[in-house]
This record gives sequence, structure tokens and C-alpha cells, in this order.
Amino acid sequence: MISDITLGQLEGLTFTGRPLVICDVDEVIVHFTRDFERLLALENLWLDTASFALNGNVRCRDTGEPAGDHRVGELIDRFFDERTRHMETIDGAVESLLHIGEAADVVLLTNLPHSAGGHRRENLADHGLPFPVVTNSGPKGPAISDLLRRAARRDAVFIDDSPQYIASAYEYAPEVHLIHFLHDERFARHIAPLDYVSLRTGRWDEAKPHVMALIGA
Repeated sequence: MISDITLGQLEGLTFTGRPLVICDVDEVIVHFTRDFERLLALENLWLDTASFALNGNVRCRDTGEPAGDHRVGELIDRFFDERTRHMETIDGAVESLLHIGEAADVVLLTNLPHSAGGHRRENLADHGLPFPVVTNSGPKGPAISDLLRRAARRDAVFIDDSPQYIASAYEYAPEVHLIHFLHDERFARHIAPLDYVSLRTGRWDEAKPHVMALIGA
């Protein structure tokens, strides 16, 4: 199900008839984990990368005990409220997406509090990315399916770090080419390869030529 806020953003998009590339933001375009760890350090907490999760892996530096899920949720909300406007880009992301944008319609589909959407747009614009940003909550498959319908395209690519969102895209839009972008090897090592993914990588110098080939550019 698509929230009314997300649906309103989708309805405002326009398309040129070129191929469609849908891209996540956190840990694909901008650093999330690295900056989140800086916030945790200020709270005498640290991130245990023993599994692909935040809940249960944020621990007290003094005792090693995990912070409760409610505390983690508060920290994530605080992070997006305070840090979204200032997040730093992953190497190669901006240059690669600008190159891709010369041959395709690019939409940035990001899960974060809708209230932080303005800061996300300002941050990405400051980094030189002019593409529309759609804020989402929950699985991304429904929004991706809606994007394909609106763009009237079947030759589309979706890039994300989350295996859950990749799986959701495969469920709702199986025609989409999927790129599993795992930038942080500490988490990537916990994720088994997905056999329906076109490419698994953590580097834009690998992702960009693959996307260009998929869209026939």
C-alpha cells in the first residue's frame, strides 16, 4: 500500500519516455551508517555489525547491552531530523547518476520520515543532483510498480541496499532490473546473494556501466 503522502509525490512526476532508473539514497548515494555511528558515539553507544539490522545492534559502550527498540527508533528519528541536510555522498554516486540521467529518467525513492523530505531534497540538490525525490514508508514494491505505470516503461532499473526492498520490488514489479548495492562490507557479508538480482556491488564504478548497458545507452 502506498501512503497518501507518497502517492501525492508520485502524481506530481513527469516523464520523458526514456528508460527509468529508480535509486535509493541512504547507503547508495549518501553515507548513512558512518554518520549514524557518529551520533551514537555522542550518546556513549556503538553499532555492532554482527547482523544486518539496527535494532538489537545498537549497544551501550559501557555494558555492551543492546539499546531498546524504542531508543533506537528515537535515535534514527533524531538523526534524520538533525543530519539529513548535511549528509555526505558515497564516492562516484553523483557523477554516475548525472551520467545515467543523460540517458534515462531518474527518480530517487527514499525511505525516511516524510518530515525530513525537504532536507533530503536540499542536501541532494547541494550535491548537484537535480532528480525528483519521492519519500516512502514501508515496502518499496508498490511505489515502484506505480512508477512503471506512470512512466509507461518496462525497461527500468531499481538500485537499493536493502534486501527487503529488493525483494519487494521483485514481488510487485518482476520486470525491473535489480541492482543490490551494498556499500558497507560489514553488513554486506551477512547477506546471501539473491538469484534474481542483475548485479550485486558496492561500487559505483561497477554499477554505472551495468545500468547503462541495461538501459541500452
